Amino acid sequence: MVEFAHIICPVDFSESSQRALAYAMAVARWYEAEPTILHVVPTFEPMQVRGDLGQPIQLVTPPTREEVLEEMRRALGTLPPRATPVADAGDPQTVILDRALTEKADLIVMGTHGRRGFKRLLLGSVTEAVLRESPCPVITVPPHASARVSEAVKFSRILCAIDFSPSSLQALGFALDLARQARGRVTLLHAIEWLPEHEPRTSAHFNVPEYRNYMSRDAREQLRALVAQESPSLVDVDDVVVFGRAYREILRNAEEKPADLIVMGAEGHGGIGHAIFGSTTQQVVRGAPCPVLTVRGTPPQP
Repeated sequence: MVEFAHIICPVDFSESSQRALAYAMAVARWYEAEPTILHVVPTFEPMQVRGDLGQPIQLVTPPTREEVLEEMRRALGTLPPRATPVADAGDPQTVILDRALTEKADLIVMGTHGRRGFKRLLLGSVTEAVLRESPCPVITVPPHASARVSEAVKFSRILCAIDFSPSSLQALGFALDLARQARGRVTLLHAIEWLPEHEPRTSAHFNVPEYRNYMSRDAREQLRALVAQESPSLVDVDDVVVFGRAYREILRNAEEKPADLIVMGAEGHGGIGHAIFGSTTQQVVRGAPCPVLTVRGTPPQP
């Protein structure tokens, strides 16, 4: 069974991080977890700043840790008793990952946009680094997700993308456990990208429509074998096999259902060296209409 006992939620007080905090608090309430609300500043130490030409160097004293924590408490308002605001200094991605390791976090929840605005996607910087190297699953909350979530969040409609890689099989376990707790439904989606959607020339050396049907049947049989032991009374499971670009089919399916959560592996068959960014998972995280839970099949390499 999935147990999110310790959740880390980085915040920078942008609209995106406030939305992620709402989801983190809801997940924490549902799983009775202990959330750490983490705000990272460059430094707590005095800094020398050179002024304009002809002006002397000035010594700037940043707010102290206690002052930052007090500001966090005012900005965050009333928090659950188990929630702990924490202020750290340093590089944001390093601090987040170090916290996740030292505190043995079960989950990181963070937004995909920072204080630089809607068009400044954090992928390529903090969020990308955390997704690449996180020792635990990560939920990314996009701008399209609702800013308000229920008192006890339940991921009742889960879309789980399966490509039969180790990380997607690990993701399947999370999807099924989350759906069991919510008495919900999981849709397993496998996208076949190899053959084009349009029919080829008649001079093809084999019957392409027939082979596409074979591939679809084979994939569906594999999906059903993965969940053959699941009890329908605990969780409903659908299987969907489609032809097309995987990220497009995942996003389309998540919109049409609609999904409360997308669950997928952080690496595909290409392995960690060909990791997700620029491929399926990055595209899904970038365009998802709901939160996305990414799960690793193996621990990240140093």
